[in-house]
Amino acid sequence: MLTLFGSGHRYCDGVSRRSFLKIGGLAMGGLSLPELLRAEARGASGGSSNKSVIMVYLTGGLAHQDTFDLKPDAPEGIRGEFKPIATRVPGIEVGELLPRMAASIDKVAVLRSIVGLRDEHSSFQNITGYPMDVSQREGKPHFGSVVSKVQGPRNAVVPPFIDLFPTMQHRPYNTPGPGHLGLIHGAARMDGDDLALLKQTEVAPARFAGRKQLLTQFDQFRREVDTVQVGGMESVYRRAFDVLATSRVAQALDVEREDPKLRDRYGIGSSKHLGDGAPMWNDQLLIARRLVEAGARCVTVAYGFWDTHGNNFGHLRNHLPLFDQGISALVEDIYARGLDQDVTVVVWGEFGRSPKINKDAGRDHWAPVNGALMAGGGMKVGQVIGSTDKLGGAAASHPIHYHDVLATVYHNLGINPHSFVQDKSGRPIPILPGTATPIAELV
Repeated sequence: MLTLFGSGHRYCDGVSRRSFLKIGGLAMGGLSLPELLRAEARGASGGSSNKSVIMVYLTGGLAHQDTFDLKPDAPEGIRGEFKPIATRVPGIEVGELLPRMAASIDKVAVLRSIVGLRDEHSSFQNITGYPMDVSQREGKPHFGSVVSKVQGPRNAVVPPFIDLFPTMQHRPYNTPGPGHLGLIHGAARMDGDDLALLKQTEVAPARFAGRKQLLTQFDQFRREVDTVQVGGMESVYRRAFDVLATSRVAQALDVEREDPKLRDRYGIGSSKHLGDGAPMWNDQLLIARRLVEAGARCVTVAYGFWDTHGNNFGHLRNHLPLFDQGISALVEDIYARGLDQDVTVVVWGEFGRSPKINKDAGRDHWAPVNGALMAGGGMKVGQVIGSTDKLGGAAASHPIHYHDVLATVYHNLGINPHSFVQDKSGRPIPILPGTATPIAELV
């Protein structure tokens, strides 16, 4: 997303001048009009596909052995405080704090044996497919940027890639950028001033027209002094205003338009951050569903804080019920609305937690094995894939590399994970390592 930095002056409706000047990059997710028109004309190469993905990133790493991979027969000091409960699918059990997920498990694939992750508190491995240092050094892009590059928009007035991550205190949790694909394929951010900007229904039509005139004058000044060289931006701004005028995205963001009973089913949650991670803001899970239904291809959500070095069980007692409510509602909603063939849902964090309970009644980082949930996408759900040993410390069967989770997402979107994308210099760059393979049991 292009940002033209100006002063921090705010208009009387609360939107800053700086946010206003980055309207082109925000509203179109970084797509210039030429790129947009080329994407719309692609057709057979993926531009007409209705496939999309919602990825929910669990900041800090959720304790797998206290949620979806309990070890009731493990020794004391390892097995934890929670009991397993039966689910809708015979033979599959989950933790007692997840009764709604238990009732929805026929719509979910539980992956219990994810391997290959580093002990690294960041979103990079989940989001780019590479560790943070590799991603930053080599410019590995957010997978949403790859989707934007390869497939373009589904709808002319909805950005293909929308990011709902808030800005978090622990910086590596925050959204990776578009890397070598360039800002043109960055996310449309929906946080702070950006969110207020798209909800332009608060701005009177006359004032909105005045802003458009102001921006036109700004562009004329820029052309005259020739101090900013950004080709095609006038077209981007023009289409950006079209996005705002149609209000399709703004309507998707407005959960007040939703059936109050459904919103209550999701559980509203709170925008207040937990620890140095994300909030448990269940409205964003509902917004994510509304956005893919409106035409977004990729929506990413950062959710909760699960770095439980201390008081693991107290923290989970406080927060898993809302997790259970929100994630189960998202899954059920996707299926109830007939989106389960087209919308893939992925829920996971950067690693698991240690089998051994520490002196502070917490579980520490544990990279050797992790779990994940996948739903929708036309996948074969209602199953558990892989297992861990009796302590929950290592994969005992069917190890699944985390690259394979992303390969499955790309496959569901109609993108070959072994193909290449051209970087901003025109060089072919592999999407994922050649060893990455969609999970056969799912697809």
